[in-house]
Amino acid sequence: MHLPRYAVILALALSCGVAAASGLQVSPVTLTLEPAQNADGLWLNNTGDNVVHAQVRVYHWTQENGVEKLTPSRELLVSPPMMQLAASDRQLIRVIRAGAPAATVEGAYRVIIDELPVEVSGKKGLQLVLRYSVPIFVAAAGAQPAAPQLKWSLRREAGQAVLEVANSGGMHAQLADVNFVDAAGRRTQVHAGLMGYILPGAQMRWPLKSSAEAFALGGVLETMINGNATQEKIPPLERAR
Repeated sequence: MHLPRYAVILALALSCGVAAASGLQVSPVTLTLEPAQNADGLWLNNTGDNVVHAQVRVYHWTQENGVEKLTPSRELLVSPPMMQLAASDRQLIRVIRAGAPAATVEGAYRVIIDELPVEVSGKKGLQLVLRYSVPIFVAAAGAQPAAPQLKWSLRREAGQAVLEVANSGGMHAQLADVNFVDAAGRRTQVHAGLMGYILPGAQMRWPLKSSAEAFALGGVLETMINGNATQEKIPPLERAR
């Protein structure tokens, strides 16, 4: 969508609480539909002084070769797909599963909520609008779906450290608050807050801001996986393949 007079703010990969800006709030910021659950809901709230117009779309979410990919999908439906919220108004968006869940692997989707620009009389310049990307997971039909099974590695590429994480389990892993402790006990903050997701059967990679030398001799990664504190032993830094 070409918006020559507007600036677009992307609010992506939301992790907890209520996301807010420009008067528009979305809660909750992630949903999981259980096997017997056909629908759930997201609330949109307008806390600003002006009318908000929004469009809602659903995408199937995959990760291929370390890259996020969104494909338009009808496996989940949203209602209503378009809305207008007056000041202080709120609207329930129903998220509806259109088919049966997979037998063994969790399904992953993103509901994209775009705030649409509105001409306001007497106001000139840039209007800030939002895009929310809300993760939606559909639990597998099996009674005990496989938990995330993660394999970690650190690599050196052109003098930069790259973290690679592969997930062979049947559920997503949300990675947050990553710190590295080397063999001498020195602590390096790798990433504060949400770093990203690793979907079932996928591998993701993140270039790190810290110098590769900080990870050269290996150590322990301290992180939060789906809200649980986890420690992972990391071997010495590997050379680029």
